[in-house]
Amino acid sequence: MKKTALCVEGSFMLEPACYADHRGYFMETFRQSHFIESGITKPFVQENQSFSASPGTLRGIHYQLPPYEQAKLVRCIQGGIYDVVVDLRKDSPTFLQHAAVELSSANRRQLYVPAGCGHAFMTLVPDTEVLYKTDAYYAPECEAGVHWADNQIQISWPELHPVLSEKDKRLPVFQFAKLPGIKGGVNYGEKVR
Repeated sequence: MKKTALCVEGSFMLEPACYADHRGYFMETFRQSHFIESGITKPFVQENQSFSASPGTLRGIHYQLPPYEQAKLVRCIQGGIYDVVVDLRKDSPTFLQHAAVELSSANRRQLYVPAGCGHAFMTLVPDTEVLYKTDAYYAPECEAGVHWADNQIQISWPELHPVLSEKDKRLPVFQFAKLPGIKGGVNYGEKVR
């Protein structure tokens, strides 16, 4: 599996080797030992799948507050997405920077999103399915987010009309005020309501 570091500290794109013949193809999509060799030892504990009918469906920018911060391993199993990781870790050398990659069922790429980073994606075609693993369980009381069009982050989204949930429409812009009791100097937007 080919691993390419991205401009957000600790994030990377994976491209699995694909073995094709007249029957179709085979590929290994995940191997824990590759992550351990890279220093990522926390196991994935939950897997989620989303389906989006319309191109331009935008989900995010989402993350979880401590103690349930989540690292994610994201792949697109049908269709295509513009996938974004946003560094929300104040002490990170890439604080408030973002990296974007195109993931699709055709290119078979995956994106690793480190804990403490926000994640968002926009679908590029109809009927897109996304599958992702997380290393912490979903905790609704720790759910948080940042508005997808935050001027501080300046993501260049594809030129599609964004289709948003009511919750994502109401996400705040990023706030620099440190939340009390948070270790590691992490700053967050408001909790999702």
